[in-house]
Amino acid sequence: MVLSSPIRLWLLPNAALLTALAVWGILRYPHLPSRIPQHIGTDGVDAWTDRSIGSAFALVFMHIGITVLLTASAELTLRITPSSELPDSPAPFGNGLVRSSLNRPRTRASALWTARALLALNACVGLSLLVGCAVLWRSAPEREVSGWLFTAMITPILAGTALTVASAFHDRRAPAH
Repeated sequence: MVLSSPIRLWLLPNAALLTALAVWGILRYPHLPSRIPQHIGTDGVDAWTDRSIGSAFALVFMHIGITVLLTASAELTLRITPSSELPDSPAPFGNGLVRSSLNRPRTRASALWTARALLALNACVGLSLLVGCAVLWRSAPEREVSGWLFTAMITPILAGTALTVASAFHDRRAPAH
């Protein structure tokens, strides 16, 4: 998939976050204890696992997967024909079905807004996972986790989600031209 030029620049924060996470993880890995957190619950770390590449870099791999998914979604959002460019008359073989069954952006401009919002959401998820890595890559296997961890991890995701939802609402209220 060749990335559209309008989203290439918006991928830079995501690439920077992925690079920072990978480099930080590579530098921290030799200093990690033999047991690292596997799950963090409301009472702190409630499951442990042996240190391995997979367990230590699980959040980095997750961010790579989310980046691929949201980048592909942003790219496909830009490639779909906006509803304002579809013909008004129904075409043979179910153009009316295609028009009504897909949630298309209204205009090319709103498609761009949505694509950028998806990439901003991805950067917000990356910030959240950065906080998770700070806990995962501690030097000592401590059960206690600061009370601010949940807030620090969920706030960027909520901000990115709000931006994406706002983009969708903006698209629905904008005139089709």
